[in-house]
Amino acid sequence: MNRESIVELNAIEKPAQERPEVLQLRLHHLMRGKKWPSALRVSRKLCRVAPHCTAGYLHAGFCLHELGKTLQAKQLLLKGPVGLLREPIYYYNMGCYDALLGNPKSAQVHLLTSFKMDPSFRDIAKKDPDLEAVRELI
Repeated sequence: MNRESIVELNAIEKPAQERPEVLQLRLHHLMRGKKWPSALRVSRKLCRVAPHCTAGYLHAGFCLHELGKTLQAKQLLLKGPVGLLREPIYYYNMGCYDALLGNPKSAQVHLLTSFKMDPSFRDIAKKDPDLEAVRELI
């Protein structure tokens, strides 16, 4: 079904290709295929087209992280829309980025915030290799 979905996405008329929902679906396919540079381009476009949409920032940050640019990922999220502060995944990702950047106390604060907002993140954190350095803090 992925191939069919991509064919349908590509058939959408040019002006509608910039619609946030089209960009998000295209981004989904790219990230699922681990096509990080292309996914980063689409997520940045989503940030421009829908600057208040948190998904563009979260996905752009994740793509940067996957490309080995974790500091840039953190900086991008810090500049994102205020709506990010209502997203447990924002705090979880910030915790991961801080853990990898050598900021264990900040990582702990972010992660505990994400766990409070959505307890399922605690289970995810137990297996996340990005959190190895701070595992005993969470």
